[in-house]
Amino acid sequence: MRIAIDTLGADLGAERIAQGAIRALDQSKEISIILIGDESILKPIVTPKIADRVSIVHTTEKIETTDKPVMAIRRKKQASMVLGYQLLKDGKADALVSCGNTGALLAGGLFLSGRIKGIERPALTPVIPTMQGPKIMLDAGANVDCKAKFLLQFAQMGKIYSERVFQQTNTRVGLLNIGVEPGKGSQLYNEAYQLLEDSLDGFSGNVEARDVLQGNYDVLVADGFAGNILLKSVEGTASTLFGLLKTTFTATLASKLAALVLRKPLRGIKDRFDYHEVGGAPLLGIQHPVIKAHGSSDETAMMNAALFAEKFTKAGVIQAIQALNNEEE
Repeated sequence: MRIAIDTLGADLGAERIAQGAIRALDQSKEISIILIGDESILKPIVTPKIADRVSIVHTTEKIETTDKPVMAIRRKKQASMVLGYQLLKDGKADALVSCGNTGALLAGGLFLSGRIKGIERPALTPVIPTMQGPKIMLDAGANVDCKAKFLLQFAQMGKIYSERVFQQTNTRVGLLNIGVEPGKGSQLYNEAYQLLEDSLDGFSGNVEARDVLQGNYDVLVADGFAGNILLKSVEGTASTLFGLLKTTFTATLASKLAALVLRKPLRGIKDRFDYHEVGGAPLLGIQHPVIKAHGSSDETAMMNAALFAEKFTKAGVIQAIQALNNEEE
């Protein structure tokens, strides 16, 4: 399986992204890596030992965080992200991983990969760490303005993703809302609730934000505005909490000794909330496997993202979404 890696646009630079992707080769013998970026930086990283499993597509053009997504996709024909999509379209890569501009990645999904028939809006689908293990949430920011039918489509795609990748059975789909009772929230969420209740097996009702980390659901559905706020709130809370713990445990000799005793369990908790361990968020609803990795991904995060791209592609999520909509015709 050929995994294309967009090495440009990451906070920590192309070299570290490439090194992380190459580390994935030791974990899976079934993948090869296509590095997209500046050959002068990437070529020295590709040693003779891995040369048969790593290729380079040279470009120095990238989509900046300040670029307007649609305009950048249309005008920057040699940008690393655009070349990655082109590899997918040409059948030269089986999946694409990028840390770059999220808006541009979405625009590329719409204009270069194309929507799956029956899906009106692709959705960004990260994993949320909860007390009951990792859970799926969508949309996390691809679609700020939604209609109720979009949320139903998100739920359908998320359910397939949960079942195929996480082997979830009897999947429970919750709707993020300001209260658990039917009738809560805006007109959009009232319409979405009724639509999900009427049309989706496994719909379990509303989920309040304060209950999200309890994990009493398998797929959590929201519009991109609310979903993005939730995701960043969870990330920020986790970062603040572990910062406070570090300060507390290094304050005195007694607390430092306590930290030594608790080091292993605390590390386990931290790893559950660490995006480096997750791999990435697939863009569901487009014709090709595209994984959005965190902008500040390091070597470990990129290794996991490449491995997740392999797992996601093998799971046949895209084919199952395509088949779902064919059945509905």
